[in-house]
Amino acid sequence: MSTWSAERLFDVFFRPLYPKELQTDVRALVAAREVDANPANNPRLLGELDDIATVFARVAPAALGVPSLELDRSDASVHRLGAALDLAARDRLLLASRPGDPAAPLANLVIHGAVYLGACVVARHGGVWGVRRPLWESVVHLESRAGTGALAPFHWWLKALSDAELRQGEDGLGKRFRQHVERARFDASTLTPIVAERADRAIPTLRKVRYDTLHKHLRAHLPELRDVGRDFPSAEKLDELGFLELEFKLLGEGRYLLMHGRGKQGLHLFWLDRQGFSHAAFFPATPGDPHRVEVDGDKLIVRFRAGGADVVHEMLWWG
Repeated sequence: MSTWSAERLFDVFFRPLYPKELQTDVRALVAAREVDANPANNPRLLGELDDIATVFARVAPAALGVPSLELDRSDASVHRLGAALDLAARDRLLLASRPGDPAAPLANLVIHGAVYLGACVVARHGGVWGVRRPLWESVVHLESRAGTGALAPFHWWLKALSDAELRQGEDGLGKRFRQHVERARFDASTLTPIVAERADRAIPTLRKVRYDTLHKHLRAHLPELRDVGRDFPSAEKLDELGFLELEFKLLGEGRYLLMHGRGKQGLHLFWLDRQGFSHAAFFPATPGDPHRVEVDGDKLIVRFRAGGADVVHEMLWWG
């Protein structure tokens, strides 16, 4: 069975839709992605993007077989959309699509869906369109505590529809939207600290990771956190992850507890606030290799090894 990577999806279904000079020259394609196709801020082009997003909201529920998607440009609508893009839905679209056909169900959904994602960022988070040609390559400029970034929704779609993500049961669109939009724009100062004093306290590493030993460890060293929360991994899931250890770090003057440790498949990070589990991140690091987590101002720096190489991943400390 062929593997559908993001690159192969692009080559088969989308590359033929680009102008001839961009189909064969990779450098020309990369350069074209940097060119502002609306330097005069022409409202007609912005109106085109708005219309495309509106069309997508109307046709996507039927295309995905989920009539209750409610694509109203809200953050929640992106997560509903991401949840609907499972492996079965992707494979149905593939079977119904002819390579290089702009009207093919897969190409049609992704082209319109990329613009819909950008429209959500513009509508709810103050994003500003960076128009590109073709329009589905358009980016959205978003300001956050991390600075100003250019989000590329079309590329999010390709990655979210790849085997690498769908066969792991991942909601790639929701994951990227949460990290690059919702978490980036989140005001962590509004959180009630877990601890009111001594937020710099050191919590020992837990060497024998089981659900019961974790609870005992937290009661002994962080009694202010009364519960890990309903959405924290179950005892069975914790055993399945196969942690070698769990380390702990209080972040943001005690607003979050970060748990991090090496499991069977890689490196896991869990953020807990006063109510318990908030969110998580996973990096496919080399099992058994050491890792390090550092805080530098608003940045959380995660260092690990993957594929024989050193990797450094930076994010905001609130994930």
